Amino acid sequence: MGFAYLTAEELSLLIKYDARFIREQLKDQVLFEGVHYIRPFGGRKILFIWERVEEEMLNGVTSFSLLTGK
Repeated sequence: MGFAYLTAEELSLLIKYDARFIREQLKDQVLFEGVHYIRPFGGRKILFIWERVEEEMLNGVTSFSLLTGK
């Protein structure tokens, strides 16, 4: 199974947060290296793993709460 790797700018379009907020507030406080993002080839570039980010966003959300809004 492959993963979808996204830059902060691409991720911002999916989760409706500014790319700067993702880099400065979410990274290393909510989204962690090796779990939610990687630095390929040991470089400076950061790629977020969409499936892991989505899983973190839905943590604690049930299908009932999605359907009822509660």
